[in-house]
Amino acid sequence: MRVVIMGGTAGIGLATARALRADGAEVVVTGRNEERLAAAAAEGLTAERLDGTDEDAVAAFFERTGGFEHLVLAFSSGAVGLGPVKDTKLTDIRAAFEGKLFAYLFAVQHAQVTGTVTMVSAASARSGLPGLVGLAAVNGAIERIVSPLAADLAPVRVNAVSPGVIATDWWAFMPEEKRAAQFAAAAQSLPTGRVGTAEDVAGAIRYVIGADYVTGSILPVDGGFTVA
Repeated sequence: MRVVIMGGTAGIGLATARALRADGAEVVVTGRNEERLAAAAAEGLTAERLDGTDEDAVAAFFERTGGFEHLVLAFSSGAVGLGPVKDTKLTDIRAAFEGKLFAYLFAVQHAQVTGTVTMVSAASARSGLPGLVGLAAVNGAIERIVSPLAADLAPVRVNAVSPGVIATDWWAFMPEEKRAAQFAAAAQSLPTGRVGTAEDVAGAIRYVIGADYVTGSILPVDGGFTVA
């Protein structure tokens, strides 16, 4: 089994790469940070530098890569576009769309994938909390295209996993003390009583890759956030 994980050198993407490699898969990860790429290569992963927002580079990458079974799209624009809508620059929201939704679509259009496409969205797509207009727009768009993509690309199966509060470097914009308080408050509000880990989400991705009768689905991995 051959897997390409775009955005696979940190956080959810890296945890997924490790889980699938442990299953015996040949895993190729892409990213932009040279140190993270070197660390991934040192773990035995095939690591390539790639800017997922550069369509020509993405097309060239997939031309070199050739056919493979599974594509995981785990790009993140970080907290770009986060905040009250009145204070958020629309250029930031546009950048978030370009860094995630459009990067995903570049990959979908050019990948020679035969088995599955799994996209990472976020629970902000279905949240009513303040300050999430930008993130909700991007992740909501990603979740909305899952069903038509599954129809367009069949028999390739297309799904998304939708993480809630996950303790990864995504939160690096927040000071450590404030981040710890945020995690503690989130944990108290969730049925699971804790925030998630990258490994929790990796397990969900591993599941949908192996679930032959699941396509066009969005799997929440949010500790019950969207039902709490």
